[in-house]
Amino acid sequence: MEFVSTAWDLEESVVKTLVGSQSKTEIVKLDPSWKMPEPRKEHYNGMALNCEEAPLDVDIKDGGKVVVLNTKNQPLVGEVGLGADLVRLNGKAMCSPGFSCDSALQVTYIVRGSGRVQIADPDGMDWFSIITTPNPVFTHLAGRTSVWKALSPEVLQAAFGVSRDVEQKFSSKRKAEEIFFPPPN
Repeated sequence: MEFVSTAWDLEESVVKTLVGSQSKTEIVKLDPSWKMPEPRKEHYNGMALNCEEAPLDVDIKDGGKVVVLNTKNQPLVGEVGLGADLVRLNGKAMCSPGFSCDSALQVTYIVRGSGRVQIADPDGMDWFSIITTPNPVFTHLAGRTSVWKALSPEVLQAAFGVSRDVEQKFSSKRKAEEIFFPPPN
C-alpha cells in the first residue's frame, strides 16, 4: 500500500479504500446497468488516427494508396519513437520494391487479401507496418523516387554490365510514376 500511496501521492486511507474495493485480479465485467461515457473526438484528438479516413500520402488510380503515420499527422508517434503506414495495393497492381533511407526497421502485417512478393492477386492486398522511426524516409527502385536516378549512365552501365542502349531504355522508364503501377489495360 505504501508503494501505491507514494506513486499516486494519496493518503493511506484512500489507498486502502481503492485497493480494498478490488475483489478480483482478473478481467472485470461491468454490470449491464453501468453507464460508460460515450467517446468524444476531443478525448482522442492527437491519440488516434483513422487511417481509412486520413489524407492519403500516395493515391494512384487503379494502383494503390498509402497513409503514413508520422509526427505531422500524429504527434504522439514522436513521443513513442515509432511510425507506421497502411498500404492498400489494388488487385493485379504492383508496388515497386523499396527500402528505408534512414536505417529504420519495418515489421509488416498483411491485414487483408493475399498476394505474392512480385504481384498481388485479383483482390489486392492491404498491409500495415510498424516502423522504428517516427518520420520514416523511404525510396524505391522504380518510379519518381527511384534511387537509380541518382546514378550516372556510366555507373548504371558498369553496375549492370550492359550497353549504353540497354541503360538508356532502362533509365527512360517509370520516371514520373509513384510507387504503385496499375495493371496494364
